[in-house]
Amino acid sequence: MLYKQASHYEALLKGLDMVGPKMSYLVETAYELSVDGQVLVHCWRGGMRSESVAWLLKTAGLEVRTLAGGYKAYRQAVLDFYQTSLPILILGGATGSGKTEILRELRQQGEQVIDLEKIANHRGSAFGGIGQGHQPTSEQFQNELLAVWRSLDLSRRIWVEDESFSVGGVQLPYEFWEHMKQAPVIVVDMPRSLRIKRLVREYGNLNPTQLARAIQTIERRLGGLRMQQALTALEEKRLANVAGLLLEYYDRSYQRNLERKSSDLRFTFACSTDNPTANARRIRQFADELNFQPDLTSI
Repeated sequence: MLYKQASHYEALLKGLDMVGPKMSYLVETAYELSVDGQVLVHCWRGGMRSESVAWLLKTAGLEVRTLAGGYKAYRQAVLDFYQTSLPILILGGATGSGKTEILRELRQQGEQVIDLEKIANHRGSAFGGIGQGHQPTSEQFQNELLAVWRSLDLSRRIWVEDESFSVGGVQLPYEFWEHMKQAPVIVVDMPRSLRIKRLVREYGNLNPTQLARAIQTIERRLGGLRMQQALTALEEKRLANVAGLLLEYYDRSYQRNLERKSSDLRFTFACSTDNPTANARRIRQFADELNFQPDLTSI
């Protein structure tokens, strides 16, 4: 508002007054955070506060850019991006199907992949945050997700894992979630016995106290009796039994959610092995045979 009401010079002086007491701290921090001597400076609207700091950092020898329109304009660009159609292909499957590893193999084999769980720092479900550290805020998650999108070729299909609207404590951009609901899904159909073995490998070495706490958080959905059985099996280190009891709930839940998607968007892919490299190769061929390519007319 000051910039509109007073001269450019007065606004600049005001900006310097605001940062003056902490100039040395700003310079030191900017040097620590810079990449090859380059930094980006922004404020909310892209006004004189950021220009003042940019002047200071340039004087200190850094290569500085400012964000046109400020962070407000950037956030609007993030939200606007998801208004356009996106070439999404979903990889689905019940808990323990190894979807994340298959996606990693798809990337190694030349496919474009967005790992939502990696960006969210959470593996989904009540157990997905164990050993993962802090999650970003929903806003930061959405910002980082856009950066990944902009690194990809939107004329080619892009694989993402079948996720809920929330991945742990962060939320997908609503428009992106709507795109996912309308996208085709290849459902990995893997035998329950293989999925149990995978779950034991992935979660068996985690802190038992944290595992027990996670089991307790889903008591209402799991049922009191089944929860107690799972806790007892965990205490006795019968981890396959724990996984089997939990899958009784998670499999039903996933099937209900899957059935909400139109049947002409669901394609089942049978996997008789838990080999992510081989499964990824066959899934790519499956997608090619079904001609899963983006509708470029709407992009």
